[in-house]
Amino acid sequence: MRLDQCHNVDDFRRLAKARLPGPVFHYIDGAADDEVTRRRNTAAFDDCDLVPNVLAGVQDIDTSVTVMGKRIAMPLFLSPTALQRLFHWRGERAVAAAAEKFDTWFGISSLATVSIEEIGRTIASPKLFQLYVHKDKELNAAMIAACKAAKFDAIALTVDTIVGGNRERCLRTGFTSPPRITPSSALSFAMHPRWTLDYLLREPFELSNLKDHLDEGSRKSMSVGEYFTKMLDQSLDWKTAEAIRADWGGEFCLKGIMSVGDAQRAVDIGATAIMVSNHGGRQLDGSRAPFDQLAEIVDAVGDKIDVICDGGITRGSHVLKALSVGAKACSGGRLYLYALAAAGQAGVERTLGNLQAEIIRDMKLMGAKSVADLSRANLRWR
Repeated sequence: MRLDQCHNVDDFRRLAKARLPGPVFHYIDGAADDEVTRRRNTAAFDDCDLVPNVLAGVQDIDTSVTVMGKRIAMPLFLSPTALQRLFHWRGERAVAAAAEKFDTWFGISSLATVSIEEIGRTIASPKLFQLYVHKDKELNAAMIAACKAAKFDAIALTVDTIVGGNRERCLRTGFTSPPRITPSSALSFAMHPRWTLDYLLREPFELSNLKDHLDEGSRKSMSVGEYFTKMLDQSLDWKTAEAIRADWGGEFCLKGIMSVGDAQRAVDIGATAIMVSNHGGRQLDGSRAPFDQLAEIVDAVGDKIDVICDGGITRGSHVLKALSVGAKACSGGRLYLYALAAAGQAGVERTLGNLQAEIIRDMKLMGAKSVADLSRANLRWR
């Protein structure tokens, strides 16, 4: 399979599987427990049908939206994800450049493999930092200060990782950060020499924003689930979230909101956005899909805060369904991580191009000249 044969997210998934060692691929692809929620996140869109309007004169349409204070060219952005230089040697640099080309938000994780400072220096389009609150308070303060200095546009506080999810694929493959080659995984690494040589001979792997404070993840191998459980602050509460919002002072998003009550509390503490998300099914298996919770949350707080649908997006039609319910925008991780693993920046650009073309085509077929033309009148649930 070649890049020009990748017409959708599933095509990129197949190419990524061919190019990555098994433990690395299954880290991207896997989720918690029986992976019910991971599958449900995308399947939820199948239970909702689009009802188009015709004869709307859609030669010229506008796909732009304003979310978290920034106008972006399309209603889809790249959610922050960890460890990207394990999937392709350019990692966050490739993803950021692709996002900039498409004029959309790009996020980096606290567990990023490129620094806050470098991204701030090199990328002009909107930038989001995903904050994981660590037990080390000096580390938390240092990351927020670095985001201010680098002129990041928003912080997303992740609230659904109080402990690590039970990611059984990672347990079976022995995946860690940095990778630890074991007798059971050695053959898989040996069978993917291009990836292995890139990892061994290019820039040394590190968690750039953590390495000066912690050995774990950069010099000491640890699974992501174990990292969350041991290193993150399990006392994180609403009072702490409000204090972080006040310290940051800018656009502030809570990532991992799934209930109406929590969405209302996000408004109460002064958050400007929420990402309705279950962490891609990686944390609590059996959780509802973000799309299934979206209408209830939009009805409760959609006029007070930006509501973003995060997770399960694989098609432009999924984006239109979420926007019709009332989301300001959509975001996702796997949708571009497969493409990054498959072909670096060129892969991310192609998957964004594919999805952008689907959004444009589907809006025209829906008779929508702008995102504002989409509404629940265009939807029917089975």
